[in-house]
Parts: sequence; structure tokens; C-alpha cells
Amino acid sequence: MYRRRVPAPGGDATVHSSMIGKVEKAMRYAHEQDRVKLEKLTASFAGDNGTHTVSLDADTWHCDCHFFVAAGGCSHTLAVQKMLDPMLSDASRETPLYGHIEVASPA
Repeated sequence: MYRRRVPAPGGDATVHSSMIGKVEKAMRYAHEQDRVKLEKLTASFAGDNGTHTVSLDADTWHCDCHFFVAAGGCSHTLAVQKMLDPMLSDASRETPLYGHIEVASPA
């Protein structure tokens, strides 16, 4: 088995060729966002007027801001939807505000 020496802080300085292949594969996957579909997510969103908790569970969005309760969507959930668009299911894109924006395709 081929081994390549690379610096590894605090560990073995030898990396197996199979590990190098896994890292290269991961880097390729990282550019292919359509491989991942998010099903559940909880995030802290730093808005202009405070920090909010945004979540996605079973294609349903939620935010703890006041506007979300009244409108069923808000700028916080919409921003997260836009950021994660390639990784969302069609159902998780179906929200009151989402249809009002154009999501640019990744370059």
C-alpha cells in the first residue's frame, strides 16, 4: 500500500493513499450540493433586531420571530432557504415568501 508523508499535528505523520482518495472525493462532493437533501435543521440566525432560531423539520419551516407567526414565513427563513436551496426538497421550498424570489443557480 502506498503511503505519503504529510504533516499531521499531534498524530501519525503518515497518511494512507486510501485516506487521500477519501479527502479528494469529499472535496468533489462539496461542490455537488444536489447530492445532499436536508430533512432536519436548527440554526441560530443573527437578524438586525436580535438572534432568532430557525428550523426545518419534515419540510416545515419555523422561526421564533413575531412576523413568522403572523405570516407563516419571514426574512430569516427565506434567507436560509436561499442559502441552502440546492439541498432542499421541493416541498421545503413551498412557503409563502419563497415563490416571490428568484434563486440564482450556483455558478
